[in-house]
Amino acid sequence: MSGYTTADYISHHLTFLSTGDSFWSVNLDTLFFSLASGILFLFFFYRVAKKSTSGVPGKLQCLVEILVEWVDGIVKDNFYGPRHIIAPLALTIFCWVFVMNAIDLVPVDFLPQFANLFGIHYLRAVPTADISATLGMSICVFFLIIFYTIKSKGIKGFVKEYTLHPFNHWLFIPINFILEFVTLLAKPISLAFRLFGNMYAGELIFILIAVMYSGNMFISTLGIPLHFAWAVFHILVITLQAFIFMMLTIVYLSIAYNKSEH
Repeated sequence: MSGYTTADYISHHLTFLSTGDSFWSVNLDTLFFSLASGILFLFFFYRVAKKSTSGVPGKLQCLVEILVEWVDGIVKDNFYGPRHIIAPLALTIFCWVFVMNAIDLVPVDFLPQFANLFGIHYLRAVPTADISATLGMSICVFFLIIFYTIKSKGIKGFVKEYTLHPFNHWLFIPINFILEFVTLLAKPISLAFRLFGNMYAGELIFILIAVMYSGNMFISTLGIPLHFAWAVFHILVITLQAFIFMMLTIVYLSIAYNKSEH
């Protein structure tokens, strides 16, 4: 924090490495760490799959098998349709979001200071603390909801779904459409803001704890146990948020695939 006021320090850590202007700006750090997290997750599973054995499995193979069976069981209990796409999708969402969330456990100054060695002055390493990233994932879920509604009901059933429910009369079509469309939009928006809000708050608390190290000796000594305690608690938070994002995606797709006509 040398040369920074507390406000400057917090502002610096909450500034993205961006390119472009206004709406068309791209947060390069979010894009980089999102891709890096995905590659890390895929590489880990690839290596475990390549070394898997039908004999006595290793620890990593046991971990992956438990995770796969756990996710498959959740999908089986909540999605009443073909699982050959939904189960891998759910597994990917959980693991990818978990890895992106877990970056928040890296000390707040480590990655920005490392990037500064290469002339990069701003860096936010947690992709899920960026509303652009969480909205992007939620928009994908939004289109999957539409796809599975059409797949299970057809175009005609899809139109009926949003025009003749909850009031099954042609006079109420405008009201039905507004009600159902708001409900449809609320699903991806709630997904995005729930994940973003929790991860942004967690990141901010880590930054505020780091600010304590610049105070007097007594306050600085409090920062170490607080940092450790919040990191331990945050492990539960990042896991829970990955699970919630995965679970709600499964539930929303299940509703889209199985919702009865009225």
